[in-house]
Amino acid sequence: MQALAPDDYARLQSLAERYYAAHAASFKASAGGNPRLGVDMLCFQPLGKALCGALITPLSLSLALVPAVDEPTAPEGARRNVMLPGGCYPFVAEWIDADTWVWRCMLLDDLSHLTSLQDANRLAQHLMGQVMAPPPQASR
Repeated sequence: MQALAPDDYARLQSLAERYYAAHAASFKASAGGNPRLGVDMLCFQPLGKALCGALITPLSLSLALVPAVDEPTAPEGARRNVMLPGGCYPFVAEWIDADTWVWRCMLLDDLSHLTSLQDANRLAQHLMGQVMAPPPQASR
């Protein structure tokens, strides 16, 4: 796995903070939210000029594709299929605030069973291991 630049980590941290700020009221109001979880962006790695990783919220676990800074913006709800080593995934453009957006592919919409942030981190690591690993080759 290729290491990210310090600027990439700072950008991901900022995105997580903005995501939480934009959705905090809905996280608190949702009966299905997990109060032990916040918003975190984990296990990101370069994918072309974009960054691909896991987005954890109190409500869901998603794949997230953070577009390159110079990528043209996509309208809210735009759809895009992305081929990753583990398969093809459908992403939807989601605007976080007036200046910030990501491509998101929801994978799990119920994280109520997780008992800690560490459980969520392990789940995200497992997910990214599956998504970013090519399928095993059939033996001949």
